[in-house]
Amino acid sequence: MRTLLVTLFATTVLAQAAQAADVYPIDRATILAGSPFDFKVELKGAVKAEDITVTVNGQDYKAALGSEATYVAMEKGKEDKDLGSALLLRNAVIGAPGSYEVRVTAGEQTKTVTWDVFATAEQPKAKNIIFLLGDGLSVAHRTAARIMSKGMTEGKANGRLNMDDLERMAFIGTSATNSIDTDSANTMSAYMTGHKTVINAVGVYGDRTPDSLDDPRVETIAEALRRQTQKSIGLVTTSEIEDATPAAVVSHTRNRNDKAEIVGMIYDVKPEVILGGGSAYFLGKETPGSKRKDNQDYIKLFQNAGYALATDKTELANAPADGKLLGLFHTGNMDVTLDREFLKKGTAEKFPGQPGLVEMTKTALDRLSKNENGFFLMVEGASIDKMSHPLDMERAVVETIEFDQAIGVAREFAKNNADTLVVVTGDHTHGVSLLGIIDDTVEGKEGRDKVKTGASAGFPNYTDENKDGFPDKIDASRRLAMFVSNFPDYYETFSPKLDGPFEPAVKNEKDEYVANEAYKDMPGAVLRVGILPKDESTGQHTVDDVVLQSEGPGSEGFRGYMEQSDVYRVLVDALALGVKQTN
Repeated sequence: MRTLLVTLFATTVLAQAAQAADVYPIDRATILAGSPFDFKVELKGAVKAEDITVTVNGQDYKAALGSEATYVAMEKGKEDKDLGSALLLRNAVIGAPGSYEVRVTAGEQTKTVTWDVFATAEQPKAKNIIFLLGDGLSVAHRTAARIMSKGMTEGKANGRLNMDDLERMAFIGTSATNSIDTDSANTMSAYMTGHKTVINAVGVYGDRTPDSLDDPRVETIAEALRRQTQKSIGLVTTSEIEDATPAAVVSHTRNRNDKAEIVGMIYDVKPEVILGGGSAYFLGKETPGSKRKDNQDYIKLFQNAGYALATDKTELANAPADGKLLGLFHTGNMDVTLDREFLKKGTAEKFPGQPGLVEMTKTALDRLSKNENGFFLMVEGASIDKMSHPLDMERAVVETIEFDQAIGVAREFAKNNADTLVVVTGDHTHGVSLLGIIDDTVEGKEGRDKVKTGASAGFPNYTDENKDGFPDKIDASRRLAMFVSNFPDYYETFSPKLDGPFEPAVKNEKDEYVANEAYKDMPGAVLRVGILPKDESTGQHTVDDVVLQSEGPGSEGFRGYMEQSDVYRVLVDALALGVKQTN
């Protein structure tokens, strides 16, 4: 038995050694024919260039990839770790669709990967695409938004969300290449490039080098649109415009926090409409509020490039009707709807003129639709995620309602422009569940004793007297009981946070996150002992599939279970981005 175990161990070690090489694009990559990508081979140790053999479908790789790779003796990494050797070919292109087997041999190191290079339709199915993403959007967010916005009577919803009636549906897998888990960077990058990648990366494969900006790049949809069409591009978000989701449309970095550099990449692509927060990364370091380390003034650069600037809703409404538009409405993430429009909490008083997602979506569509060649518009409801992290479910659900109203704007546009594909999805989920009702109408009960389940739950009593789609009060006397599946230590108060966004955990003297005692003495507060490590301050993303819904030309491509990288294939096929368009 011992001999067998030793033999198995030795076999495993040899097999691992024989697979030491890394190849990018990775195994099972899907690549748009004619789309530039960086080809890289990473090897352990100081392997000589002449000892490395690379073939594509059995032939020398140079014929298939169009050029010869550069040999790189890679620099030392963290803790003086030897990063080995590499071959790197920037902007490789494969023009012919088909299956490609790439084999690398360098002594005992070998690696074989296969690529699926795909073509698109010869003629576009759609002229326009509106891609709407609810960051962190789970099924529970949708359900809660429907109940809170429309109400429920005798087990039936009293109305429907805009997203409820989209024609086609698919379940989408969200995991990263280096983890079953996921984040907004790698997920949106998969949607926008057709390549899955590591957590925190956009538009690149994560390699071994310490530099976050030198990793192997893949073409983004914005770059493909610039290369193949004359369509306009729009980015709309309630987050910083440099945040992971909008960044993934245009950018290339292994670190989503390279926000100053991402601004430069946005400038390189120059989307015709850019609306969101994040002005701190546009301002030179001498300007108050700047988060840049240089004095580059990107607001001036954009203005010099012909962009009108808007910094609040009045300027947005009064901006010239034609031409390029840069709207920056906050130095950081924009305030959420509940604080911005109703409670005036957070930083709403400091930035009183912030437009909402509906206004920004309308503005973007009005401008982009003036291009007779069509457009691609990305709209993000960013703070569904940003409020779900701190377990602030009422704010997250109100954000979902606003996101759904933006979907209504998109669907109305598509109704009048039948050549428009509308896609609605999330990038990842949060573990949110609706349990029943929290009932304040029962006298003498506090905290957990107010939670009603089963037949005793009945129905909530939210109202919407002004018919704006939002509940008149989030602290209705009978309201949804919403809880999350993962959390740090925190005090559950069983009540909405009317004084401002919730901060469940704070650091102690040991540099660990502990329950925030600001909530300890609230009536009925209960300490929930966390299930997360103590270096986590908020709830985390979950691995559940997200739901994608769509309608319009090309939407028939969305069905069943799909990887996020498969979604890109449907998008580029709808626009025929595999074919040069001259009009």
